[in-house]
Amino acid sequence: MNKLQLPSNGRIEARGLVKQYGDVRALDGLDLTVDEGTILGLLGPNGAGKTTAVSILTTLLGADGGHATVAGADIRDAPTEVRRRIGVSGQYAAVDENLTGYENLEMIGRLYHLGRKHSSRRAHELLERFSLSEAGDRPVKTYSGGMRRRLDLAGALVAEPPILFLDEPTTGLDPRSRNELWEVIDELVDRGRTVLLTTQYMEEADLLADDIVVIDHGRQIAQGSADDLKAMVGGERLELSLPVDGDVDAARRVLARISLDEPVVTDRTLTAPVAGGAATLTEALRAFDAEGVAVRDVGLRRPTLDDVFLALTGRTAEAGDTGDTGPGLPDRHHTQPTPTIKEAA
Repeated sequence: MNKLQLPSNGRIEARGLVKQYGDVRALDGLDLTVDEGTILGLLGPNGAGKTTAVSILTTLLGADGGHATVAGADIRDAPTEVRRRIGVSGQYAAVDENLTGYENLEMIGRLYHLGRKHSSRRAHELLERFSLSEAGDRPVKTYSGGMRRRLDLAGALVAEPPILFLDEPTTGLDPRSRNELWEVIDELVDRGRTVLLTTQYMEEADLLADDIVVIDHGRQIAQGSADDLKAMVGGERLELSLPVDGDVDAARRVLARISLDEPVVTDRTLTAPVAGGAATLTEALRAFDAEGVAVRDVGLRRPTLDDVFLALTGRTAEAGDTGDTGPGLPDRHHTQPTPTIKEAA
């Protein structure tokens, strides 16, 4: 395979990425393209290869095969150039809890050789931008989880990189903190940043991603916008909730008679693809009543990305991925540069 020609600045392109760990292929010919100024959502179940892909594209791991360029720099031939042009924020906030928020950001600027004045100015700018100014002089160990994640993302932006890699950035956050971080990410893209986002929160991918790639066993199995992927599974879903003492097996048998495929059971909620709209809903209610199946709630809805994920992988998405097979991103990974790195472009 020939190496890629250098793309425009702010673009990520990978072809045929392979990573082998013994008999296990964490990546098996993965292709990815992220256009400048867009968000690509990288989805996949535990062990699908998401974190391995990010680790290779950020030069933390070497690929065993394939080629990739990040912001015009080849990951194999010019890893230092790649690191100069990216910021990385991973699953866990990589900040020094004994330093203040300001000291964390100022330290990263100094490591990037931005100089004392420039580093201080960037630290204050980012604290203001991420609504952390009032807490900037407090030790990070006093911060909430959402504040730490915002500071972590701010650290990835100190050198103003054109490309950001966000590896499950909202894992473990409460809904309010998650929404706040989504707003920040959306604003970054509006300002021209390119973002590769790995996530297992389907709502997150639906809301933020311009394009979505679903991977499993290290390979791309689907790509498109959220609407495109939902159209792949098509139709409506009948969703049924049972009371605490409800008969799940009986409800499954009844629903299987009128659905297009085997119902999916999650706790006491059953979901199945159906056709016929309201008429099918009425039929279902009559069938449940005839069989004496107690129902707490029932309704029709359009397919979601969760349905797409299940249809493509045979598994539901689970928050809190512990990583892929093999080494993942280290605990501290803003791609903070070695002393040889000069001021970021």
